[in-house]
Amino acid sequence: MKRLAILSLFLFGNFLFAESITFTDSVRVIQSEPVYRTIVKRKPYQECWEEEVPVSYNEDYYERDDSSNVGALIGGAAGGILGHQIGKGHGKDAATIGGAIIGTLIGQNMAKTPRYHNEPRERYKIVRRCKTKYIENEEERITRYKNIAIYKGHRIVKYSARPLRRIPITVTIRY
Repeated sequence: MKRLAILSLFLFGNFLFAESITFTDSVRVIQSEPVYRTIVKRKPYQECWEEEVPVSYNEDYYERDDSSNVGALIGGAAGGILGHQIGKGHGKDAATIGGAIIGTLIGQNMAKTPRYHNEPRERYKIVRRCKTKYIENEEERITRYKNIAIYKGHRIVKYSARPLRRIPITVTIRY
């Protein structure tokens, strides 16, 4: 037990009376190596072309038939036949003539009436289309320097933005 007390007093006593010295020094660099990093640059560009595309639409239009003579003939014949069916005796001739005249007028009028059409149609138009592409360039750049020095058998490494000639160090001596 006494030995333990003496040992602890000896160790504790050394700490109480220990001194230290701290100073700065510099060490000569023996090697500086550049540290590279690969950087990829992407430059965008547009690739464009023209393309013909279909466009659907409904076309509304009126069509006029100038075949009024054909309509008059057909209407006259139909009216004459109907008039002949209606009349009796001598009135049959008058009904036939009247029916032919009225049928002619109706047929001629119908042939001159424009007809409405709504037809789906397809046309083509030119459309400009573009696509973004990239040109990639890889580039090696120096990002920093690895500076190496030796101090009393210890290897010291310090990274910096430029190569160094000397590395500053802080030395502490305890006794």
